[in-house]
Amino acid sequence: MAARVLKVHPADNVIVALRNLSAGEHIEFENDRYELPYAVGAKHKFVTEDRQPGDPITMYGVLVGKATQPIRRGEPITTFNLKHDADRYGLDKKQPYLWQPPDVSQWQGRTFMGYHRADGSVGTRNYWLVVPLVFCENRNVLILKDAFERELGYAQPDIYREQVHELISLYKAGELDVVKKMQPFVEPAFAHQQVAKRPFKNIDGIKFLTHEMGCGGTRQDSAYLGSLLAGFINNPNVAGATVLSLGCQHLQVDMISAEIKRQNPKFDKPLLLFEQQAGTEYTLMSQAIKETFLGLIEVNKIERQPAPLSKLTIGLKCGGSDGFSGISANPALGQLSDIVVTLGGKTVLAEFPELNGVEQELINRTDDTTKAQKFIDLMSTYSAQAEAVGSGFDMNPSPGNIKDGLITDAIKSAGAAKKGGTSPVADVLDYAEPATTPGLNLLCTPGNDVEATTGMAGSGTNVIVFTTGLGTPTGNPICPVVKVSTNTTLKNRMPDVIDFDSGPIIDGEQTISQNADAMLEYIVRLASGNETTQAERLGQDDFIPWKRGVSL
Repeated sequence: MAARVLKVHPADNVIVALRNLSAGEHIEFENDRYELPYAVGAKHKFVTEDRQPGDPITMYGVLVGKATQPIRRGEPITTFNLKHDADRYGLDKKQPYLWQPPDVSQWQGRTFMGYHRADGSVGTRNYWLVVPLVFCENRNVLILKDAFERELGYAQPDIYREQVHELISLYKAGELDVVKKMQPFVEPAFAHQQVAKRPFKNIDGIKFLTHEMGCGGTRQDSAYLGSLLAGFINNPNVAGATVLSLGCQHLQVDMISAEIKRQNPKFDKPLLLFEQQAGTEYTLMSQAIKETFLGLIEVNKIERQPAPLSKLTIGLKCGGSDGFSGISANPALGQLSDIVVTLGGKTVLAEFPELNGVEQELINRTDDTTKAQKFIDLMSTYSAQAEAVGSGFDMNPSPGNIKDGLITDAIKSAGAAKKGGTSPVADVLDYAEPATTPGLNLLCTPGNDVEATTGMAGSGTNVIVFTTGLGTPTGNPICPVVKVSTNTTLKNRMPDVIDFDSGPIIDGEQTISQNADAMLEYIVRLASGNETTQAERLGQDDFIPWKRGVSL
């Protein structure tokens, strides 16, 4: 029989409800008995002892808030009786850290089938990328997108367009009453892409970015955009790129070329650069189409070859989090991260607003004090900027987070940090810095789902694993995004979004280690091209650069 409650850490003074618990119910747990004065919903927590205003609440072994009202033993914590609080951090509090790597004997010698690049990196996908240096070129990019995707067989099926067409036909025929009484359209079993039409069997897609930057903002914003776009072009999943420039914007062609080489001196991918102000739009587009097509012919010659798992660079992300995130999916992903790190691969943990309250643990895990100080500086600067506009990290939890048990940012952060496992921190990266050091990397991004996944791909991830308790359809243009549900109910409710389920941990059917092993097996198949994520099938190519303003 599955457990009804759970205490995450021995030092905690809250217990998590794994099932809906009724008012007046008696809970037997660890040789103690609790009577619940109020109902406690699944994913929410009740206190193990009476709390008075100012008393600390601990979860995951850390301070996550302080009581604002008296809270009786067995009573749930809420936004009414608890406020965010977190322990202070600094180099002066740094403690020695010892790590015991997991047993990875079953993974030794395992490979995935990837696309090998000249710089030694390996892609899990083989994409051609089309990029505008300024928003003025968005229209041209979208015209190229329509032309290439339809003719090369990468366009999404027109299932919704077909529905509109049917409704128009009925309306024109005077059948408005029929339209009003119609049952919902039958959902297709699998809206697959027309793979048979594709002339390039070794190209997984041609991807098109649009954005609202490149000119008109600050020079700093354009510089960050240049670093991000260079990171996307350098990403191992990208085989070549077409870059469109107007000509007069802040982000110039020579700047993007120099940034690509700065990030990767071994860069040798096809890079096609076009400026509209050099002639007519027709000339620009015709040249871009011809040269891009010739580039596609060349990169289609690249075939998948075996690569060790050390060539994986996995982004660790969560979004639409719930009260189970830090108990099931995130710890399983953390175990996976430890396995990949032990094998010599790289993992990237981002979302700095969601590390609030666990900073000291990460500082302790960072052997290099210079890198630890960089983490402190990035966190404190980010936090100060947020507070300056009245939006501190404590305001991070969304209404959905709160409804599903994440009452304070420290609770959310302590659970979110579980994605990073227990390995030492190998490096600390500012936004758009490439991840080059094997091990766990901390990357400064917002918690915002798309800004964070965009930043990860710009730093070189070739797979992103995205845990969710509420369901989030976010994807990325060049990096497959694996959606992992924290509970099986979500997996069953949104099967067109979720790729992998960590719900069996909550249901007592799998341990965290067993679920992590199954997740890594899925990722090996995905990296080899034998699996396609739901986000890829849906064409969920989200791209939002962070302008370095306050975004949580």
